[in-house]
Amino acid sequence: MKYGPDPAAKFPNEKMKSLCYIKNVVKNPNIIVGDYTYYHDPVDPTGFESRVTHHYGFYGDKLVIGKFCAIAKGVEFVMNGANHRMNAVTTYPFSLFENGWEKSTPALSDLPFKGDTVIGNDVWIGQNATILPGVHVGDGAVIAANATVARDIPPYRIAGGNPAKVIRARFDDETVDFLLRLKWWDWPAEKIFKNLECLCSGDIGKIRDIK
Repeated sequence: MKYGPDPAAKFPNEKMKSLCYIKNVVKNPNIIVGDYTYYHDPVDPTGFESRVTHHYGFYGDKLVIGKFCAIAKGVEFVMNGANHRMNAVTTYPFSLFENGWEKSTPALSDLPFKGDTVIGNDVWIGQNATILPGVHVGDGAVIAANATVARDIPPYRIAGGNPAKVIRARFDDETVDFLLRLKWWDWPAEKIFKNLECLCSGDIGKIRDIK
């Protein structure tokens, strides 16, 4: 018996090829994505890697995305390579050009580096949102369309705007703590299948009865 779509498939629904499981199409070893996380794009659903910009190997920074995330069309992850040196007279990157300007190439230690970008599990990122370098988005968070996320977003918060700010929590603190301990996204496929009604119910209390 099947318990949902094959997590190793490129398209989880052959009738809806605008949705693509990211894990099964990315080739960059510094982009790490969990099972069932998808990117939606009617034009280029397999082109998620092009949405990760300024991601240069010599920096070594990683984009880590958890399981069961929903990432909408036009979302961009800006990585550390986009950062310009700001402790000099000018921020202009002379070193990118030739005919002598390359002599101004800074050491990596002189460039801003904010670490890996980490997206938790069960995160929904709305259309055309931008995630800046080094940001951590917690499990269960929602990022509104067109948001620019420059700071960490705690678990199960809804954030929007430019720069993005927390608008509200999805649940009370006790429920959030329970869900973070539950970690339903780590359940085997059979258990998820058997408990879909609870997972998709507006009655959060139902989830507490799962054994």
